[in-house]
Amino acid sequence: MTTAPPPRPPVDPRLVLPRPADARSQLAPPPATPGPPQPSAWERRWPGATGAARPVVLGAVAVAAGVSASVVPLGRPGLGWLVATVAGAAALGTAAVTRPRRAPAAGSPGVREAEKSSTTAEAGAAARPDATGAPGRAARLVWAVATVALVGVGTVRAAGWLFALCLLAALGTASLAVAGGRTPLGLLTAGVLPPIATLRALPWAARGLPRARPGGPGVGRSLASIGITVALLLLFGLLFSSADAVFADLVAEALPEVSTPGVFGWVFRVLLVGAVLLGGAYLLAAPPDLDLRVGPARAVRLLEWVLPLALLDALFAVFVLVQLAVLFGGSAHVLRTAGLTYAEYARGGFWQLLAVSALTLLVIAGAMRWAPRRTRADRLLIRLLVGGLTALSLVVVASALYRMRVYTDAYGATRLRLVVATAELCLGLLFVLVGVATVRLRSGRLPRLALGAVVVALLGLALVNPDRLIADWNVDRWQRIDRLDVDYLSGLSADAVPALDRLPEPLRSCALREIAAQLPEDGWRAANVGRTQARAMLGPDPAEVGATGCP
Repeated sequence: MTTAPPPRPPVDPRLVLPRPADARSQLAPPPATPGPPQPSAWERRWPGATGAARPVVLGAVAVAAGVSASVVPLGRPGLGWLVATVAGAAALGTAAVTRPRRAPAAGSPGVREAEKSSTTAEAGAAARPDATGAPGRAARLVWAVATVALVGVGTVRAAGWLFALCLLAALGTASLAVAGGRTPLGLLTAGVLPPIATLRALPWAARGLPRARPGGPGVGRSLASIGITVALLLLFGLLFSSADAVFADLVAEALPEVSTPGVFGWVFRVLLVGAVLLGGAYLLAAPPDLDLRVGPARAVRLLEWVLPLALLDALFAVFVLVQLAVLFGGSAHVLRTAGLTYAEYARGGFWQLLAVSALTLLVIAGAMRWAPRRTRADRLLIRLLVGGLTALSLVVVASALYRMRVYTDAYGATRLRLVVATAELCLGLLFVLVGVATVRLRSGRLPRLALGAVVVALLGLALVNPDRLIADWNVDRWQRIDRLDVDYLSGLSADAVPALDRLPEPLRSCALREIAAQLPEDGWRAANVGRTQARAMLGPDPAEVGATGCP
């Protein structure tokens, strides 16, 4: 027989805690309090400048913009382009060596946090080798020198097409000089940052404008001082000009032509150049972290990359053997096997070989990204297959150059043929760099070296004086086979005058007539070595060349 448990004593209801309706509510976290929005990944890489632009930077940008708008000859290459580039480089150099000024009102709320984040950002930028550290500064300096050298081609060579190519390349090198970048993605980002930096620089520049201080000169008095200075310079300049003719010519040559359209054009150029330089100064003052890399690639299996590369190497090897047979067999072998003339054979294959060279670089880039390299056997296969493909591609490049040489011998030299041959040489240099990177299994510097190869190719093309080289080639060919395209040669620039001057009359007059008509006297802004040498060779009145003796 069981006994019942003793009754429980009564519980005071005041000591009983209320039971929650749902036990799971005890595990729920407390409601989060709203905080400041977190910066995005890109904002963390480029936080921007928290302070204000220094007045010395704004002054340097304004002076460089005014100089550039006044000295650049828009119609032709000349010294003014180089002067404007040096002035812009000096202004950006001022921004590089000065730090942005902190915002005032140190006791205002939130300023300490802003200063702390700015200090952290600057410390991180100093720790990055590509931002403000020594290696980054050295790379930026190299790109800046390359920019000045590319623009300086317009002072030496008169060929407008060559100067246009150099200007396009100078835009890229200038972007790298102010934005930096090492990886392929970082280099591409550096090319699009300057326009964005121009917009972000506007409030930064507005905060750096001088403010009127109590008891100090106001804006009106400053403008009045500038107006009085300009008036005094104009008054005394006019008096000196009327007193001396040589001084008058110097002043007339130094000052741009004053007219209503000219003033509006000058103001537009000042604003455009000033905006570009301001964006560059902002990038130098608040450099972004452009060490951007794509995510790790999924390594493919051995058969997935070895089989296509091995077969491609075999195909290249067969083609190389055929090219060797052509080189040793000569024109008789081509006529016997292909049924073409040697010139037709060369013309029919050059463009295909140029495309093959470019596509091979993409294949090699894909292999270097997806091929595994965990084991020693993997690394050995990469060196053998990719290195072999690179070596065979050099033979393809040599074959393409040989075809272009044969085609040029048959039909003469032109600008297009010279440019594509230079591009093929540049591809050959890239294959050499790729081969070195394959052997070392390190391709970190390859993107910048590839861009450097393009710059070297353009500067080398300017060094050989392409228009004169084309004219010399065609004149030598005329002396051998008595064939000359005078109409094409007459469309070359003044750089070709020394070569065309070798022709006998009336060919000389026919070839030089159009060139001589485009040789007016240059002011100092459009001063050019090539045109100066051509005028000295054609005599005091170049316009008379070709007036007689040419049909």
